[in-house]
Amino acid sequence: MNAPVDLRPLVAHVVYRFDVGGLENGVVNLINRMPADSYRHVVIALTEVTDFRQRLTRDDVECIALVKPPGHALRIYPQLYRLFRRLRPAIVHSRNLAALEAQVPAWLAGVKVRIHGEHGRDVDDLDGSSRKYQWLRRLYRPFVTHYIALSRDLADYLTQRVGVPTARVTQIYNGVDAGKFRPVASRHAIAGCPFNDPTQYLIGTVGRMQTVKDQTNLAQAFIRAVQQAPALKSRLRLLLVGDGPLREQVIAMLTAAGLAELAWLPGARSDVADILQGLDCFVLPSLAEGVSNTILEAMACGLPVIATEVGGNAELLEPGESGYLVPAANPQALANAIMHYARSPSEGQAAGLHGRQLIERRFSLDAMVAHYQQLYDHLQRTASGAASALPVHSPQPPIND
Repeated sequence: MNAPVDLRPLVAHVVYRFDVGGLENGVVNLINRMPADSYRHVVIALTEVTDFRQRLTRDDVECIALVKPPGHALRIYPQLYRLFRRLRPAIVHSRNLAALEAQVPAWLAGVKVRIHGEHGRDVDDLDGSSRKYQWLRRLYRPFVTHYIALSRDLADYLTQRVGVPTARVTQIYNGVDAGKFRPVASRHAIAGCPFNDPTQYLIGTVGRMQTVKDQTNLAQAFIRAVQQAPALKSRLRLLLVGDGPLREQVIAMLTAAGLAELAWLPGARSDVADILQGLDCFVLPSLAEGVSNTILEAMACGLPVIATEVGGNAELLEPGESGYLVPAANPQALANAIMHYARSPSEGQAAGLHGRQLIERRFSLDAMVAHYQQLYDHLQRTASGAASALPVHSPQPPIND
């Protein structure tokens, strides 16, 4: 007897690598939270799929690694074409420039709805000024039926620099699990962390330690704060959670300043919620961002946030209310903000409460999933020729309204 045909449309999520990261975490949240009776999902990684796949809670999601060698994906176009012909997805949804090439074989395979998401700046193009990257996106533009931008900044980049018509761009913010990431009555001890004294003031960040995240800037700011406000040396402590090429450089900087014992660098951790709930203040020193998941998670945990004024960060924070924005690559400005909250913990607590309220109003995970599902539904109806009342361009409202 033949197995029943599964009539749920299939979404093929194409990423460069399926591993720990904000983009990939967004894919996991979307798949896990979207009603199982609405869509099926497959994750296609152009390079590899790691143990990160275990974060998918649904048992009907296939993960496929194509093991693409370095360079252009042209050599795996036949493989992608055959894969799309076999899977017959209703939607192919690629993310960021590294996976944009998949749109061509999806078009060749007859996939009607081809979505591309812009999640953040390219490492080699932090301000979006690269003519090369603009040209590459224009080259693939005819093969994309619709774009999703995670911030208004990225939406403006697509419409103003790449030349995508406004009607083909939808802006959807990331959402955060406000149940998992939530405030606690008092800061709790972090497993393995040596700083458990309740009188200490713990600042920290979570993320891969690579150039674009600029944890060296935070280390410099911490050193300046302690040197310029010696009274803080007995209380101020630094947590840098994550692994990557900058880790040893940061350790060397702190050691040279004689402050290594005031910092904790445990490497990569999976218990992000527990770590955030053990901080007094979250700091994001990045050189570029799309919409930062960790900012949203920190706000959900009721933490004041100090972040660099890049990408979509200004769309998440209300400066002076839920945190502070400082210029990128400016350790003195970052140090000033750190010293301010360390000297006025109650002000930081009030800012954290305001940030939590913003999360509940604007950045819930359920709202994000609903936006994606509505867009998927709308684009499918449009592709089939059915009328739809849902506008294609539906950017979310600005924070400061």
